[in-house]
Amino acid sequence: MSLIKLQVKTTNQKYPIIIGKGSVNKLTVLMKKNSIKFNQCLVVVDNNIPKKIIKKILKLLPKKQTITHSFKANEINKNQKSVDKILKILLKKNFNRNDCLISIGGGITGDVSGFAASIFKRGIKFINIPTTLLAQVDSSIGGKTGINSNFGKNLIGSFYQPSLVISDINFLKTLPKREIVCGYGEILKHSIIADKKFFNFLDKNGSKILDLKSPFIEKSIYLSCNLKKKIVELDEKELNLRKILNFGHSFAHAYEATLGYSKKLNHGEAVILGIMSASKFSLLNKFLSINEFKLIENHLNKLKLLNDFNKLFSNNDLKKILFFMKKDKKNINEKISLILLKKIGSPLYNFQFDEKKVNLFLKNELIK
Repeated sequence: MSLIKLQVKTTNQKYPIIIGKGSVNKLTVLMKKNSIKFNQCLVVVDNNIPKKIIKKILKLLPKKQTITHSFKANEINKNQKSVDKILKILLKKNFNRNDCLISIGGGITGDVSGFAASIFKRGIKFINIPTTLLAQVDSSIGGKTGINSNFGKNLIGSFYQPSLVISDINFLKTLPKREIVCGYGEILKHSIIADKKFFNFLDKNGSKILDLKSPFIEKSIYLSCNLKKKIVELDEKELNLRKILNFGHSFAHAYEATLGYSKKLNHGEAVILGIMSASKFSLLNKFLSINEFKLIENHLNKLKLLNDFNKLFSNNDLKKILFFMKKDKKNINEKISLILLKKIGSPLYNFQFDEKKVNLFLKNELIK
C-alpha cells in the first residue's frame, strides 16, 4: 500500500502527515522535501521502543549532528522535570532556533518533547514520529503539547505545530494489545463526534482494526487523522469547535488523575470509560436518544472494551474525581464544562453543570 499524505494548514503554518507501512524509512527524503535543515538534532526516544528500530532510524540522520536522549515514558514522568532535562541538553550543546528536536515514541513522549521544543528559545523545529496507535491518530496532530501537574492532566502546555509527522504503521506490530485498544478509544471518539458513516465502519470492522488487519487499520487511521485535521484547521487554539475533541476527556482525565496515573488505567482506556460516561450523561439529560446511546454501548460491549473499569473506583474516590474535574482547563464560572452528544456525528459543547449534578451522576453510574 502506498503512503498516504495529509496536509495540515493552520493560520501560520502548514505541515504534512505521512501515513503508511515503512514511512519512517523516508525520513531523510521527507526532511529534504519539506526544507527541514539543521546543524544539530536532538532525538528524544521513548525507552519502550525496541533498540533495533531506533538504530535503524538513527542511521538515517547525520551521526555527527545527532544527539539522543532516552525518556522513560509514563504519565508520572510527564512533568516539568522531564522537560528540564531536555532543555538542559539543548542549552549545554548550544542549540539554536534553526536546529531540530525529533520525538520518537507515544503520545507522552511527543507531548513532553513538543512542549520543550515550543519553549526553547521560543521555538525550534519539531518532528514527531509517533509509534503508538493513540499518538498516530490523535496526539501527534494539531499542535497540543503539555505536561501534568499535581492539580491535573495537561494543565501546563502550549499550542505548537510540528514541521513534520511520520506515522509508520509497522510500529504498531511491536505494541501489546492493550496499547492498540487505547488507540482505538481515540479513533472511536472521532467517529462519534464527527461521522456516523465512520462509526458504522468501526462497528462492522472493529475487531479487524484491533487485530491490525489491512486495509482496515490503514483506513481507520486515515479517517481519524483527516477528521481531526479538519477540526484543527477550523479552530487551532480550541476557542470553539475544537472543544468537541475533548468528548469523554473531562471524565477520562479525572479518572486517570484519581488513580495516580497508575497502570490500572491507561489514557486510552480512560477515554473509553469517559466516552461511556459522557454518552450516559447526555442520555440522562435528554440530549441523546436511547437508540443512539445503545449503538455506542453495544459497540463497546461487543468488542469487550469496557471490561471492569468501573470497579476501579469506590465512594472514597468521588471527591478526588470531582476535584480534578473542577480543575479541567475547559471550565468557566466555577462550573464543570462537558462535551455532550445530540446524536452520533452531532456533538454539543459550551455546556456547564454544577458540581452537585455531576457528583450525583458519578455516584449513580460509576460507583457500583
